[in-house]
Amino acid sequence: MKSTNELLRNQVEKALIAAFGEEMAGTDPVLVPTTNPKFGDYQANLAMSLAKPLKQKPRDIAQKIIDHIDVSEFCEPPEIAGPGFINFTLKTSYLEQQLAAIEGDERLGIEPVSHPQRVVVDFSSPNIAKEMHVGHLRSTIIGDSIARVLEFWGHDVLRLNHVGDWGTQFGMLITYLREVSPDALTTANALDLGDLVAFYKKAKKRFDEDEEFREVSRQQVVKLQAGDREAIRAWELLCEQSRQEFQQIYNLLDIQLTERGESFYNPLLSKVVEDLETQGLLVEDQGAKCVFLEGFTNKEGEPQPLIVQKTNGGYNYATTDLAALRYRIEEDGCDRIIYVTDSGQSTHFAQFFQVARRAGWIPDNIEVVHIPFGLVLGEGGKKLKTREGDTIRLRDLLDEAVLRARAQLESIIQEEGRSETEEFIENVSRVVGIGAVKYADLSQNRSSSYIFSYDKMLSLQGNTAPYMLYAFVRIQGISRQGNIDFDNLSSDIQIQLREETELALAKHILSLSEVLKEVEKELLPNRLCEYLYQLSKKFNQFYENCPVLQAEEPQRTSRLLLCDLAAKTLKLGLSLLGMQLIDRM
Repeated sequence: MKSTNELLRNQVEKALIAAFGEEMAGTDPVLVPTTNPKFGDYQANLAMSLAKPLKQKPRDIAQKIIDHIDVSEFCEPPEIAGPGFINFTLKTSYLEQQLAAIEGDERLGIEPVSHPQRVVVDFSSPNIAKEMHVGHLRSTIIGDSIARVLEFWGHDVLRLNHVGDWGTQFGMLITYLREVSPDALTTANALDLGDLVAFYKKAKKRFDEDEEFREVSRQQVVKLQAGDREAIRAWELLCEQSRQEFQQIYNLLDIQLTERGESFYNPLLSKVVEDLETQGLLVEDQGAKCVFLEGFTNKEGEPQPLIVQKTNGGYNYATTDLAALRYRIEEDGCDRIIYVTDSGQSTHFAQFFQVARRAGWIPDNIEVVHIPFGLVLGEGGKKLKTREGDTIRLRDLLDEAVLRARAQLESIIQEEGRSETEEFIENVSRVVGIGAVKYADLSQNRSSSYIFSYDKMLSLQGNTAPYMLYAFVRIQGISRQGNIDFDNLSSDIQIQLREETELALAKHILSLSEVLKEVEKELLPNRLCEYLYQLSKKFNQFYENCPVLQAEEPQRTSRLLLCDLAAKTLKLGLSLLGMQLIDRM
């Protein structure tokens, strides 16, 4: 089913061609929703931009478009406002027909794309032997939401977890563990991740201070890279130990990922250097092999190099990222590659993207994009840390959210004099707590930093997860109160929109596809959050102004159908944010 936006765009383009000729084909109608309902539902603002090329007054252009447009099936007669805006008001009968058409469809009338793409979404990416911390929160849930939206549209999405599982740190860790806990190098689960992290910190200190330890560690890296069986076995055990801990967090967050770490690309690194050399892009500088970048300079104003092979013959992140990019294009056959990392890495991505393009590894029809995000800040506007100054573990942050959601729920239960099972309390606390953390993050423009506040994110008022969940719960309450089976409402009665709040809710429900199209293109989940917030507000306004169970038929069933559609829309939208739902709170 075509969205209203698409229908209007098509008709405006036809009218343009009919009024001014074929050269108008493809002209942007500058179609936007109106900011004030008194001006209708949509506004085409193209007449002003066409005044100069057509050498006509904007209002005259707008009138000629109206004279040639046919929107009678779904709009009232268009009107001209101001200097040449064309306002469109949707017919109530059209809205009622659209709602009837989507009522029984779990996709709410939104058809998958006709030409699906193969898309890589690279997100989360923790490091082996280190615990996931608050810095991994945004990449993990933003990446997951973007992947969910793209999958909903029908794209073939490869969700990649590019974990840090290779490099010097393994040499020093293996060397240190051989001294203090040799069982960890031969026996599965000999250490938990907390102990492993503590040992990693001590190993790093030794590496920085002890020249002999540093040299042994480097020799261990050489063994690992050469495929020494003992070294590989130790490395595999360390990776598996970390992987199990990561999975617990992914399970809690309901995140699906395919792990493909840095080690996967290790056999491909020499070919990257060889091919860059063949193309004449490599320059040897102080023993390192580099590509000098265009548009990047050092403090002295000289061109900045991107090192792809160090003086000791080793490789770095840039080499691995170049190899991964080539593999994703040449082997995975991707049309679009999306990297979800913090904005602090923007320069790195711009640099290795440039090298890949100069090498001809990114065809013109392949989109490669870095999706940057800001920091999670504490109440004082500084980086969120523990009282001791350490980075907060992600598991601790999530557990605290669930605990606070539980305390809030138990307080409500006590105030209302209710009795609930432990199973109910645990489930609601988890759904609300985890949902609150996810929604608080996703509702921000990802490019901005935001202040993390449990009190704000767990509030039942405002643009929060509990507010969304409560709107859904309210609809389920109608079902329980009236003993209503939403799946078996009378098929003889269709939705009738008579009140302003009914119309406002209906129009908003029908605009979901337009919002999801924006998210698919611009990769901004906060657009979907804002849509769901407005949906919840419009539903609550409808609920307060339009009696449902007390209404007479056919109005009663009509309003029940509208409630059901609001619930389905909330359910679909929240699922695309990675949030679960509950029937009661």
